[in-house]
Amino acid sequence: MNRDRIAEVIEKPHLKRDLPDFAVGDTVRVHVRIVEGEKERIQVFAGTVIARRGSGLSETFAVYRVAYGVSMERVFVLHSPRIAKIEVSRKGRVRRAKLYYLRGKSGKKARVREKIVRKSPAKKPVPGVPSGRVGMSEDPPETVPKEEPESGTPSS
Repeated sequence: MNRDRIAEVIEKPHLKRDLPDFAVGDTVRVHVRIVEGEKERIQVFAGTVIARRGSGLSETFAVYRVAYGVSMERVFVLHSPRIAKIEVSRKGRVRRAKLYYLRGKSGKKARVREKIVRKSPAKKPVPGVPSGRVGMSEDPPETVPKEEPESGTPSS
């Protein structure tokens, strides 16, 4: 067995399986377990994912947000036991792997376009309707000619 295979076998039981599918540009809410003395509470950190890196147990992601005029960036270990839950609140449409340019931006310049995900239902063939014309009958509807007013009488 090579070194990578041994590391993979050791890491596998510690990997989380209930992680949502999220990418750079998505707006997420990370529920983090905070331990203060003997008490434990959950704190939510919401923001835009600006980077993902690594693989396996050491995979990390960075979340960036601006709150009350102060910008914050926090790096989380994806498979950490301190992360209680990750919620994806909005999918972002980006063309970069890292969004470090968002760090200095504010307002409209810091916006990430939303990815609109359409779930198309499986199209079933309709009996009697040829494919490509779903919802239309085979023959176009007949048109009724308009009646023309009499030419000698003025209309009021």
